Amino acid sequence: MEKFLVQGSGPLNGEIRIGGAKNSALKLMAASLLAEGSTSLNNVPEITDVAIMMELLEAMGVRVQRVGQRIEIDVPDEIEPVAPYSLVERMRASIVVLGPLLSRIGRAKVALPGGDDFGSRPIDMHLQGLEQLGAEFSYEHGDINGRADQLVGAEVFLEFPSVGATENLLMAAVLADGTTVIENAAREPEISDLANFLSKMGAVIEGIGTSRLTIEGVSALHPVSYEVIPDRIEAATYLAALGVCGGELRLIGARSDHMEMLLRKLEEMGMEWSEDEDGLTARVLERLQSVDVSTLPYPGLATDYKPFLVAALCVSQGAGMVTENIFAGRFRYIDELVRMGAEIRAEGRHAVVRGVKRLSGAPVRAHDIRAGAALVVAGLAADGETVISDAHHVDRGYEDLAGKLSSVGAQVTRI
Repeated sequence: MEKFLVQGSGPLNGEIRIGGAKNSALKLMAASLLAEGSTSLNNVPEITDVAIMMELLEAMGVRVQRVGQRIEIDVPDEIEPVAPYSLVERMRASIVVLGPLLSRIGRAKVALPGGDDFGSRPIDMHLQGLEQLGAEFSYEHGDINGRADQLVGAEVFLEFPSVGATENLLMAAVLADGTTVIENAAREPEISDLANFLSKMGAVIEGIGTSRLTIEGVSALHPVSYEVIPDRIEAATYLAALGVCGGELRLIGARSDHMEMLLRKLEEMGMEWSEDEDGLTARVLERLQSVDVSTLPYPGLATDYKPFLVAALCVSQGAGMVTENIFAGRFRYIDELVRMGAEIRAEGRHAVVRGVKRLSGAPVRAHDIRAGAALVVAGLAADGETVISDAHHVDRGYEDLAGKLSSVGAQVTRI
């Protein structure tokens, strides 16, 4: 079992290149199923979740090859439309193959998904939306069996701007007969990246970046070469590390327009930043000030940012109220921070974090991707050694987290 060994670190200085967005790359890989032939994705991070998605595509008869940061996906005419439990239970994002399989092949068998353990994330909205396009579903032995002779465009209103449901519906609608309108669609940058990718393949989509997507179905799509957007969650992790350590970091590839609310919060806390055509530079010259944090769907503050902000609040001046409005169970890592000497009082969807000058190194456990990365950040602000077990969770979303942090002066190693 690999672990992170983290020691309290002084100012961070240098530059880090931000990799491709995990939450976009996985969906683009699924979308490649919509077109026969060879699709090339560039700037794809070398992380566990991408490796799992590669296995999933291969299980369907697709040929997948990685060459550095590029993945070549060769989709045959005949696909086995089955996503087995052995793969799906390792990564919840696997459910997004449902839309493209139903759209192109007319049938799909997908195991009910697994993934990070931080509360219920039902897929009802995915299925209800696809049913409005004409799909029919049955359940047997833990699998979702979907069938659709021909999807037909419809107006679908999402009760909540679900990212996954928006993605599945978008991929299903591009080959449907007629016009589909998705109201209250999610607006995350990764959704826009998927829509731009589909458009390059020949899809007709209006309203990209808005909460109303209009898709005019086409008869066929073609394979393309495409570059994945940079990972805003990875960038947020390094900004939080800078926040607790001080110093100056240049994040190559980071896009401020994807992180406006986060950067606004960090500015309130005392971080300075500037941008140019290659990325952004951030600096912290003194101890940060506490602020209140509330998660909301994009363009609000992403729930994925929250663990990093909580880690930063643990050593900021004053007290901050943190409210989780997306996933009710996403506070499990707080117990680990308390083990490190953090002063946090949590109840339901709320937590009050009162900053201390320094945390204390302790053995802790990563419960999911972002919680694990947040514990690494917290360890940088702790006296002594912090050992974080279950490092494999972090590997699902980060390519060489320890190496990138070490390159700018942080004391982080794998053991």
